[in-house]
Amino acid sequence: MNYRSLGKSGAYVSELSFGSWVTFSKQADVDLAAELIKTAYDAGVNFFDNAEVYEKGKSELVMGKALKKLGLRRDSFLVSSKVYGGVVDEPNPNQQGLSRIHIYDGCHQAMERLQADHLDLYFCHRPDPRIPMEEVVRSMTELIQQGKVRYWGTSEWSAQQLMEAHSVARQYNLIPPTMEQPQYNMFERYRFEVEYARLYDVIGLGTTIWSPLASGMLSGKYDETTPEDSRINLPGYEWLKKFFESDKGQERIRKTRELKTIADDLNTTRAQLALAWCLKNENVSTVITGASRLSQLQENLNALDVVPALTGEIMDKIEDVIQTRPDPMEFQIAKD
Repeated sequence: MNYRSLGKSGAYVSELSFGSWVTFSKQADVDLAAELIKTAYDAGVNFFDNAEVYEKGKSELVMGKALKKLGLRRDSFLVSSKVYGGVVDEPNPNQQGLSRIHIYDGCHQAMERLQADHLDLYFCHRPDPRIPMEEVVRSMTELIQQGKVRYWGTSEWSAQQLMEAHSVARQYNLIPPTMEQPQYNMFERYRFEVEYARLYDVIGLGTTIWSPLASGMLSGKYDETTPEDSRINLPGYEWLKKFFESDKGQERIRKTRELKTIADDLNTTRAQLALAWCLKNENVSTVITGASRLSQLQENLNALDVVPALTGEIMDKIEDVIQTRPDPMEFQIAKD
């Protein structure tokens, strides 16, 4: 396993990390979760990602029990949570969003569910236009100063919002966000490659990317039919199934089929190819993977061996198939 710095911070994260979205509680109980975490940990994975909204807190409960069962040294891994969506179904403005109230309550509740005395990474899961940026940045700064959080970050914030957070931090002598967790894969590239282009150098933005397999599409499992145990058949993911069945989704599935030839020539799988493709981008700090079966996790971990094989020629062949590279002029404008 190789490790990359989390932006300009002193923290290092494994190139592949492990997340619990969709799987823990819904597809994996404590015993399976412990097996998956231990396998990833033994392979060198040191970052385990979670969020309060994942299964309304149940995902964190499963991860916490699994980590407790394994008895791993607390200083040998990083664990995260994200605050915004809350864990209650009924509308309550103080139990959702990014107010100081919910940021504090969310942190303490996540620590309790994860059975952790601190969160290494704590993300604002989405921006909250209702709350003044100073309140968000100050709340996160206070949690860091109290030792309850080591680094704070964002997920799916715009470049403008990230720069506003940094500006507020400078103005009031507070701690700015260290990392962003955006979606990034062969089909979703604009925000990561264009919108954030200047931020990697200007503010030293770290990234913990999610959905590197485009919700499993890039693995090829949806080539012909939808497996019965697929996530798009799970309750609550009807929106994803609708997208897969749309014209845009079907076009992406067609392109995924064409990637098989490239993967076969490299003696690898399309899932490994897609993960390795993400790691070729030097601005990726870590790629968050997920798995509901041990075989899936082992396949994902072997993607590290594919990265050296992705020469410029191979990357061009992939581009010829997916045809998603942002306009070079847009990239240059963003950089300038």
